[in-house]
Amino acid sequence: MTFRPDSSFSLVSPHISGLPFSDTPIKLGILASGNGSNFEAIAQAIENGQINAQIPVLIYNNPGAKAATRAANRGVETVLLNHREYKKRETLDQQIVQTLRQYDVDLVILAGWMRLVTSVLIDAFPNRIINIHPSLLPSFKGIHAVEQALQAKVTITGCTVHLVCLEVDSGPILMQAAVPVLPDDTPETLHARIQIQEHRVLPQAIAIAANTLQTNLILS
Repeated sequence: MTFRPDSSFSLVSPHISGLPFSDTPIKLGILASGNGSNFEAIAQAIENGQINAQIPVLIYNNPGAKAATRAANRGVETVLLNHREYKKRETLDQQIVQTLRQYDVDLVILAGWMRLVTSVLIDAFPNRIINIHPSLLPSFKGIHAVEQALQAKVTITGCTVHLVCLEVDSGPILMQAAVPVLPDDTPETLHARIQIQEHRVLPQAIAIAANTLQTNLILS
């Protein structure tokens, strides 16, 4: 008999019985390149009272990104910074930093941001940039992580929420969710199940980071 877990099956670490709730709303600046499903998950978590936060701005780099439509539908201001119009990554990141500061952002969330970030952005928001990646880091860094997992014939993969540092898909891990790889999985089916867990753990990790940030501000 073959075990067939449903789409909600996963192992999440760390396990949290109740999310930490920050005393005052934290301002999230979200960067997205595509569909915006992780943006939607964050916005829904705020609406449901899981995170005490606001999203003053979403920055997107592709003119046709659905993320911008999702944000506009929720009344979130959107800013297009098309990377094709910048000769250097650092110049783009300078504009991103300027925009985030304009909206007085506390935490930066890379929610499907398909661009490498530079020290310009990292130094402006040290330990305050969060990324979601579709693998159990440190395995399968970089692009095509789902395809890498299938090629390696692993039986378990998942997703990781981590703080961003200069090395790609590195930095301290905030939360992970393990997802079984099924014998007949394709990149599309496996990615779809991983995304379900991304939408689950990203808001939780943001809540943890927000609570830590506010605690550090109180102690400093």
